[in-house]
This record gives sequence, C-alpha cells and structure tokens, in this order.
Amino acid sequence: MVDARQNLSGSELSYYALEKLARDGIGDASRLPITVKILLEGVLRQAQAGHVDEGNLRALTRWPEPAAAGAEVPYLPSRILLQDFTGVPAVVDLAAMRSAMQRAGKDAGRIDPMIQVDLVIDHSVQVDAFGTLGAYARNIEREYARNGERYALLRWAQQAFHNFTVVPPGMGICHQVNLERLSRVVRVMKDAKGSYVVPDTLLGTDSHTTMVNGLGVLGWGVGGIEAEAALLGQPTYLPTPVVIGVRMTGALRPGATATDLVLTLTEMLRKHGVVNKFVEFCGAGLSSLSVPDRATLSNMCPEYGATSSLFPVDAQTLRYLETTGRDRKLIELVERYTRAQGMFRTDDAETPVFSELIELGLDTIEPSVAGPKRPQDRVALPSVWQSFTSAFAVDEKPANDDIARFDFEGGAADVAGRHEAGTAVAARPTQQVRNGSVVIAAITSCTNTSNPSVMVAAGLLAKRAVERGMRVSPTVKTSLAP
Repeated sequence: MVDARQNLSGSELSYYALEKLARDGIGDASRLPITVKILLEGVLRQAQAGHVDEGNLRALTRWPEPAAAGAEVPYLPSRILLQDFTGVPAVVDLAAMRSAMQRAGKDAGRIDPMIQVDLVIDHSVQVDAFGTLGAYARNIEREYARNGERYALLRWAQQAFHNFTVVPPGMGICHQVNLERLSRVVRVMKDAKGSYVVPDTLLGTDSHTTMVNGLGVLGWGVGGIEAEAALLGQPTYLPTPVVIGVRMTGALRPGATATDLVLTLTEMLRKHGVVNKFVEFCGAGLSSLSVPDRATLSNMCPEYGATSSLFPVDAQTLRYLETTGRDRKLIELVERYTRAQGMFRTDDAETPVFSELIELGLDTIEPSVAGPKRPQDRVALPSVWQSFTSAFAVDEKPANDDIARFDFEGGAADVAGRHEAGTAVAARPTQQVRNGSVVIAAITSCTNTSNPSVMVAAGLLAKRAVERGMRVSPTVKTSLAP
C-alpha cells in the first residue's frame, strides 16, 4: 500500500488522506457518510502502522457493499471520557494492575493510558441543600466530605498517570463539559515522523456520550472494561456499520424548540428501528440548527436506540467553537482538515450514500412533551392534560407478592388507602401530597441542560409563574444542575 500520509495544505502538519485510497485503486470514499469516513480514517492509520489487515480497509472503502462474513471494523478512539461512577472503578483497576506489575518485579509505570483520558465528577454530587443561595457551595462541600477517600485516589492518579485529567465536582454534567471544553473536533497526534491531524473521536462510560456528536465528534457510550481496553491501546471491534441518514429541510417554527424536535425524532426513529445502527443528519435544514440544538438531538440517541447520531462539521460548528472560546488556530485547523478530507458539510453538498434515508421537515414540528412513561410516547402540548389524567386514572391493585414484601419490610399490609392524601410535616402549614402530586422539580437532565435556549425558556416560565403568584410548595424539592 502506498503511504497515505501527506502534508495538510497551509500547515506544517500531516494527515492520512482518504483521497489517496481512490488513487491507489482501493476505493472511492467521496460519497461515503461522514460517520464511515471517520471510521475509515482510523482503519487507514492502523493499516499503515501494520496493526490491522488491509482487507479491513478495502471492505470499509467499498461500503455499503456487503462485507465478507465476520468482517469487523477496528475502532480506536483518540480519547476516553469517564464519569465518576464508572471512572473511579477504572482507576482502581489501573492501580491494581500497577501493583501486580510491581509485585512481579516489573516496571509499574508501563501501566499508563496511551490516549487522553478525562474523568468528570458529576454523578455523585447530591442535592442535600436546595432552594437557598448557599445550596451550591453546601452541596460541593458535602460531596468532598462524603467521598474523601475517592478524591485522595484521584489526586494520586493525576500525579501517577500521563494523559489523565480529573474535572472536579461542580463544573457541570460531564457531557456539557465535554461539549464546551474538552472536545476539539480534530486532534494533533505525534509519532516518529512528526505531528499529524486526526478526527476527535472518543468512547465514554455514559450512555449519553453521544451528545458530543452534535459538534461533529464521533463517539458513544461503552462499559468500563471496553473503555479501559481502549485507553490501554486496544481497539473496539464493530460489525460493518449500517448508517441511517436523516435529511432535514426547512426550519423550526416560532414556539417550537429543540426539545420538541428531539421528541418527534425519537418517536420517528423508534418506529423506524435504528437499534445498533448509526444515524447521520444531512440536508439544508441543518444550517438552521445551532450546535446546542444539535447536541439535544444527539444526546437522546440512547432513547431512540442508535449507536451514534452524528452532525457533520459545518459553519455552525465553527461558530460554536468561536463562541465557546476555542483558539483561533484550532478553528482554522478544524476547517482546513475537514475540507481536505471531504468531511465539511455545505447546503449544496451532494447527499451521501446511506443504508436508508429518512426525510424530516423541521417546519412540521409542534410543541410537545415526553410521554408519561417513555420519551417516544410523545404528547402534543394541547393533549397534555388528557394524557396526565389518563395516566393517573387507573387504580391498579398491588400484586399479592408486593403486599407481602411491603409487610415483611415493616410496612402496613393494609394498602387499600394508598391513594389517600398524606401529610407532609416538614413545614407549616401542612400540605397535602396526593397521587400525582409534584414532589421533585428538577432540571438535571443532560438533554435539557445541553441547550441554553431551553434553559432560558424554563427560567422565563418560572419568572412569569412567580409574577402571577405561584409559590413552590414546601413538599417540593427543587434543583438545577446544568
């Protein structure tokens, strides 16, 4: 195979050019979905290094032609994103491996992440204090006190490992931190030949890792063992991808938000069937969607069942990088690299060849809320009251096993009056808590907090409610954690 590495025009960096595959007669990648191009670039680098067979490369280049039985795509991301509940056990595993190396008389330092690893502490922070100006500081203080041993371990890990960074609690949900700060869209790597550019790709130990797909960064959630293997240099093997294209046209009407759009999209894709498939968005309608809007759609990828849901890099991506304070040189490099690789989207670009193509007119989206049980059970806004009353109208009797378990654990076996009003004694005057009462009012979902416009809308709604005399009941616990 001819060396595909060449100089990136306008810089001192090199890159692995997909266009060389056509010149060498391996295959033409120009009409492939961006998702496949990113996977292909990774396979190309591994093939050039002799880590994978050239057959893997040829099979993916000729996509969507059927690959040979058992054909797999080796995927080695450029970085790993960990959240604390799954990340801390991973650090413990690495520490245990170092101890084993030391006991064996070997160099313990050889156990070290080979790619960048970022651990964001967000899941363990609890809402102990709420509804007061000092709630944030109090909750962070309690977090450090509650998990002191954990932070001692992480402090050691930051000093012991290379390519390992910890983002402390209180900085935000890991996906938001990833979108606004950690992601670069392209990354510069080094080897014996010098510095070269690759797409920013990742695996994360949280199902909503896909939120960063809205920035043009390919990645998805995996288990802790898979993440550990990747950070130690072992690729994840995928079956030949099935890529579903969603072509968007038009623009959202006034009053419709990205949340309305993602609920409609989830309903549509669940009906179509995208489990274990890749989704990629295309079409001129994308130009009307900001990166936060796109992140909202990509965030709910697990809810509609796809592996990832990628938005290609375009002018909106560059605008977001600028508004979030990324370095100008990085932004220029992102545009230069993605254009060179045929990964930069424009409105007049030819639609890639997908496994299947779905059409979605943005001007058809109506205000909606998630169903009472599942997000794909979308409810149009005018039907919310009917949906709510229907959900609580059924008075199901508990199963005998449930009654026996309740009694065994110290409860009262007589549950006939379980829908009767109870009395909350935390405040005066007493408040009635009934079936269907709101007891938690929280904006903590990474889907909602990914979008500033939705957050502002929630704030305006709350402001109007207070102005009209609404007060929060003492039985309601409130929290906000973007």
